[in-house]
Amino acid sequence: MLDTPLLAHVERSGFGPVSSLIHLFIGGSELHGAKVGATDDLDLYGVYIAPPEDVLGLSPLKHFVWSTASDDRRNGPDDVDLTLYSLEKWAAMASRGNATALHFLFADATAVSSPAWALVQREAQYFLSKRSAEQFLGFADNQLRRITGEKGKGAKGTRPEYECAFGYDTKAAMHCLRLYFECIELMREGRISLPRPEKEFLIEVRSGAWTLERFLREAQALRLEAESAAASSLLPDEVSRTVISAVVAKAHLSFWKQNGMISQ
Repeated sequence: MLDTPLLAHVERSGFGPVSSLIHLFIGGSELHGAKVGATDDLDLYGVYIAPPEDVLGLSPLKHFVWSTASDDRRNGPDDVDLTLYSLEKWAAMASRGNATALHFLFADATAVSSPAWALVQREAQYFLSKRSAEQFLGFADNQLRRITGEKGKGAKGTRPEYECAFGYDTKAAMHCLRLYFECIELMREGRISLPRPEKEFLIEVRSGAWTLERFLREAQALRLEAESAAASSLLPDEVSRTVISAVVAKAHLSFWKQNGMISQ
């Protein structure tokens, strides 16, 4: 499946041949079902497989990041952020339980869907472990500390459109609760539902319907529930890097053969 307008952003970025992409999707609030109006930029995430000479050579391209916004200003609704990972880079992140990387496994392809990525998704269970709870909780806690002022406001500053209107960053609050919900589901069910089943709840939080005090109470309760879910989870304590390496190698070989980069 190809979405030409979205692929045009990849071509515009100077990444290289879009034929190397095996997975490309819209992320951010839209992925989670918590987008409100036309207030967000377009976040694109993807995975690619480079040719054998790049992957096996001396200077492999492990990731590619591009944005229409400069480093000194916050993104607006007309901006595009593009984040691409090589399959091996993505797999390494996912094997550590990285929350962003694990979303890739459960996100439907918006622009590109490749048989090589389908092969990876069929083996999704091998990327899941109890260890990922630490990553989700840590990510959520960072959002919480920014809201309470215990931590800095992020690389591009505050969100005055939320803080001035509601007294605190309700978008960060939404993402904080969303991460707790995802952690609970992942630990109990071994999956992450996208968009989130609680999307109406999350939109309510983001829209400023809650006081800061109510948000803080809910965040504390959900964190305790997430910790309990992790403690009783049936997921393995750690992933098998050997198994994941085999999945990654199989996907590379399949893609290279399909595209005539190596002999059958």
